[in-house]
Amino acid sequence: MKTTILSLFLFSTFSLFAQPDRWQQRIKYTMAIDMNVQTNQFTGKQSIQYWNNSPDTLHKVFFHLYWNAFQPGSMMDERSRRQGGIQVPKGNTQGPDWDARVKDRIINLKPDEIGYEKVAFVKMNGREQKTKLHETILEVVLDRPILPKSQVSFDLQWDAQVPLQVRRSGRDNPNSNVRYTMTQWYPKMAEYDYEGWHPTPYVGREFYGVWGDYDVTISIDKTYILGGSGYLQNASQVGYGYEEKGTTVQRPAGNKLVWKFTAPNVHDFAWAADPDFVHLSKKIRPDLTLHVLYDKTDKRVQEWNEVLPKMEKIFPFVEKHFGAYPYKQYSWVHGGDGGMEYPMTTMISGPGDGVTVHEFLHSWYQGMMGTNESLYPWMDEGFTTFAEEETLAFLNKSQEFPHEDSYNSYFALAKSGLEEPMTTHADHYNTNFAYSIASYSKGSVFLSQLGYIVSDSVRNKILLEYYRQWRFKHPNASDFVRVAEKVSGLKLDWYKEYWISSTKTIDYGIDSLWETGGATTIRLSKIGMVPMPVDVRITFKDGSSEWHYIPAYEMFGEKPAEPEQRNRKVYPEWRWTSPTYNISTGKKLTDITTVEIDPSGRMADGNWKNNKIELKW
Repeated sequence: MKTTILSLFLFSTFSLFAQPDRWQQRIKYTMAIDMNVQTNQFTGKQSIQYWNNSPDTLHKVFFHLYWNAFQPGSMMDERSRRQGGIQVPKGNTQGPDWDARVKDRIINLKPDEIGYEKVAFVKMNGREQKTKLHETILEVVLDRPILPKSQVSFDLQWDAQVPLQVRRSGRDNPNSNVRYTMTQWYPKMAEYDYEGWHPTPYVGREFYGVWGDYDVTISIDKTYILGGSGYLQNASQVGYGYEEKGTTVQRPAGNKLVWKFTAPNVHDFAWAADPDFVHLSKKIRPDLTLHVLYDKTDKRVQEWNEVLPKMEKIFPFVEKHFGAYPYKQYSWVHGGDGGMEYPMTTMISGPGDGVTVHEFLHSWYQGMMGTNESLYPWMDEGFTTFAEEETLAFLNKSQEFPHEDSYNSYFALAKSGLEEPMTTHADHYNTNFAYSIASYSKGSVFLSQLGYIVSDSVRNKILLEYYRQWRFKHPNASDFVRVAEKVSGLKLDWYKEYWISSTKTIDYGIDSLWETGGATTIRLSKIGMVPMPVDVRITFKDGSSEWHYIPAYEMFGEKPAEPEQRNRKVYPEWRWTSPTYNISTGKKLTDITTVEIDPSGRMADGNWKNNKIELKW
């Protein structure tokens, strides 16, 4: 990789520890496609440079052909129809566990509505290779192995049909009126990492890819306006608001226009196209331009026009708390369904604050961390949800606890009887209901509750150090926990074990109070299975209060006092085998008005009714 590219990504906000040395495969895509907007089909050519930086000899490679999922009888179709027969909570009632975007639509697609990617050939170093098709996975059996620390080239030719909008990808979305949402649209090489190959079929959700550089050329009807990943290289020929001010646009003759993009150090490339796109852009600093593209027929014009000012406002906050944004552009593009994140862009069906902020923040936990989302969806969706909630509180100047909705969703899941451990593969959850809440809400609670365990200020340092150490390195759950342990000085593997690997719950309560010799003893109870450190605030008639802190045995240390807890009393650790623990104050029982466990609400105690006692005298 060239020094000029490396320099873009070696920005450091923290320097506590050296970066981990985990090898990464590397790829460079050069792709050209020719789109026919009448047939909704295109042809494509792909040249790939692939670096095997692993210590292993590779005898085969795999490519994702995601659009083959949009065919009757596919694995996605079968699973979606299965979910329709499972009842899950829907507010105060029950309903089918559909993915609302899919339901039973795939089986009803007509031949000109299905999606497909048909690879004509795969060549390695000029020699055609043997292939085996496994629906959405193309296995390539190599005639010669790829040796460790070596480089090879692949050439592919394929043709594809854009499916009628089903999920994330497709055409003619009835919700957004956008013609083409081009995501998961090309043969994409599967990731090979320290765990081996990841040829994950497209059944339900989530993606994983190799970081590299993209050079993409798109030929399409010249009335269409494009937005998405990458930097447009021929803006003076394209125009449509991409050209520099004062530049005269000179489009070539003919019915088609060629768009040329490059994207450095990303693991995917996505774009959307529509003849009715309105393109807004704003350079918010010399090295960064933000874009918004939306369909002019949409009624929410005012909301679309508010996206750029709001996103400019949040940028300093986001970079201060989660790390620097390293690319030169970001685009919010009308299309898709709901919202779906890609490098440098997101496809959104509407301009609401929640979706625009959430999908943008995926740039950190899906884009730069690039965790295997199939195995650790909570490390992407959950961390992004946490960051979204923090950022929206900043944007709206809210003083309320920003993560309350995530806690309430988690509590609903825990009480439903449908919860599964967060170690479950994203496609293997029995219900979409359990997957969604575990990955988004319980994942967000993981970080918020970590702030309770180590203090919010230390948790914030952990997130910045995690960014510094692990961006562009595919971290796993243990990698994050080790960063947290090093920054906090506490043992935290137990937290991952209980919160991620089990469905055990937290329940601490106030058992009883009594006075002896003018001092008051308070007995606390551990009722749930998950151990936690315990903050207790005792409030007195005169308005004063005392903080009492009991570390969990497993921590082998204590968190620093938080701002409101400067004069706290620290006790020996509470062993998880002990069902009760006594704390005491020198005040009389009649002086006490309130005793409360965790007034901050950050400990995800599913039974808050026994956390607080108010005494009436």
